Amino acid sequence: MSADIRFGRVLDPMERISEALFGLIMVLTFVCSLGVATADDIRSQTMLVGALGCNLAWGIVDGGLYLLARINDRGINILTMRALRQSPDPETARRVITDALPPELVSVLPLEQLELTPQQLRQLPEPPERPRLTKHDWIGALALCLLSFASTFPIVIPFIFLSDAKMALRVSYAVAIVMLFCCGYAFGYRSGLRPWAAGLSMVAMGGVLVSVAVALGG
Repeated sequence: MSADIRFGRVLDPMERISEALFGLIMVLTFVCSLGVATADDIRSQTMLVGALGCNLAWGIVDGGLYLLARINDRGINILTMRALRQSPDPETARRVITDALPPELVSVLPLEQLELTPQQLRQLPEPPERPRLTKHDWIGALALCLLSFASTFPIVIPFIFLSDAKMALRVSYAVAIVMLFCCGYAFGYRSGLRPWAAGLSMVAMGGVLVSVAVALGG
């Protein structure tokens, strides 16, 4: 497998942390809601099947959204190229380029470069008629699905090895707290924040989000 389609290239580290957090909060909300709904008769098998189904569903949804995002990005690029090729004058072409670039980048680019870029882009092959998904996109969606599923799977492990459903639920909560802290710690480290403070804040924020979701019906 070539380097450009490795699973590790699908998301950057911060996006992976965010993805793990989203999936973790989603599954934790499901487990909490189901625990409240079946408080008098919690069954490990019910919790296991439900949580695994939630994990898989969340992963599939994330993979599908990733594909939609890829189509959208590619479509925007095609429309930009068409607008550039159809621009009637250099000023319009420069405006197309500047609209497509981040403002911070435009502010530091010399005018000569902005004038030369449209000419260079016009020399590229004609863009396709419509955006299409590539093999890389499908591998990326699969990688995202697996990442989402794997990052939330530890929450359901207690229901596999513990026959006491209530005890398994408590252990599952503990695992979720540890994972929230680890995600927050990694987030803080990558963001230049104090990792321990970010980890504790993430635990608190995750608890609040889950509580609100459960209170509103899960």
